[in-house]
Amino acid sequence: MEKTTTEKIRLGLFVITGLTFFVLAIYFIGNKQQMFGKTNQLTAIFDNVGGLQLGNNVRFSGINVGTVRGIEIINDTTINVEMQIDKKIFPFIKKDAIATIGSDGLVGSVIINIIPGKGNAAQVIPGDVIKSNKRVRTDDMLNTLNTTNQNAAKLTADLLKITNDINNGKGTIGVLIRDTIMAKDLKETIHYLKITTKKTSETIDNLNNQIASLNNKNNVIGVIKDTVVANKIKKVVDNLNKSSQEINKVVTNLNATVVNIKDGKGAINYLSNDPKLVVKIDSTMSNINDASKKLNENLEALKHNWFFRGYFKKIEKQKAAKK
Repeated sequence: MEKTTTEKIRLGLFVITGLTFFVLAIYFIGNKQQMFGKTNQLTAIFDNVGGLQLGNNVRFSGINVGTVRGIEIINDTTINVEMQIDKKIFPFIKKDAIATIGSDGLVGSVIINIIPGKGNAAQVIPGDVIKSNKRVRTDDMLNTLNTTNQNAAKLTADLLKITNDINNGKGTIGVLIRDTIMAKDLKETIHYLKITTKKTSETIDNLNNQIASLNNKNNVIGVIKDTVVANKIKKVVDNLNKSSQEINKVVTNLNATVVNIKDGKGAINYLSNDPKLVVKIDSTMSNINDASKKLNENLEALKHNWFFRGYFKKIEKQKAAKK
C-alpha cells in the first residue's frame, strides 16, 4: 500500500527529530568527556587504581577538568594513567601537584583528584608526569577496624577484670573503697591537710607583711634605705677603713721593732740578752736594798739622839694636827 504524502512528511519529521536528539546527546556526552574541546595529556603513576576505568572524570580543586584516556600496567607495582585535561586548566596546574584516587560521593564512581601544590613550582606542560598519593582502600580500613575491635575487646576484658577485683576488695583501690577504717583515716588526713594549708597561708601572709614593713623607715632596713643614713654609714666605713690602714702601719712598725730586737739591735735587746749586765743590775739592786736598811737604822738612831729629838717630835705634832 502506497503511503500518502502526509505519512511521508510525518515519517521525515520523526527521523529528523530523532537524528537531532541523537546528535545533541552525542554532543553533550562528548563535551562532558572532553571529546570536542582542546585538551592536553598528563600522566600519573599509581600502584593501585582501585577500580578506575576509562572515561572516569578527572577533577582539579573539585572541578571536572578532564577524563581518563588510558590505563597501562607497567609492572606489579606501577600503573600509568593517562589523563586528557582541558587546555585552559594547564596554566593552573603546577609541577608539584599531586594526583589521588577518590570516589564521586560515598558510593559513586572512581575519579582522579588533582590537588594543587603548595610551592611556587612552574606550570606543567603536555606529557608531564605528576606525583601521586596512595589511596586508603576499603580493605585497609576494614583491617584497621578489625585490629581496633580486637584491641577494644582486650581492653574491655581487662577493665572487666579490674572492676571485679575492685568490687571484691582486691588491690589498693578496692581496699580504699571497701575498707571503712582506711576511708576514715583518709578523711582525717585530708582534714589535717586543710588545716595545714590554712596555717601555711597565714604564715605566708605574715611573711608578706614583714617583707612589706621592711620599707618602713623605723626599721633597720628602712633606715638603711635613707640616703642620709646611708651616707653616714659610708663615712663610718671609710673612717674604719682608714683606721685599719693606720693600725696596719703601727703593726708593721711594731713588727720591725721586734725584728730589730731579735737581731740584736737597740738597748732592749742588750738588756735582755747580756747575762753580765743582768748580774750587775742584780748586784746593784742588792746594794741599794742594803743601803736603804742602813739609812733606816741611821734615821732611827737620830730620833733617839738628844740633839735631833726635838726636830722629830715637832714633825709628829704636825702630822697629828693634820689628822
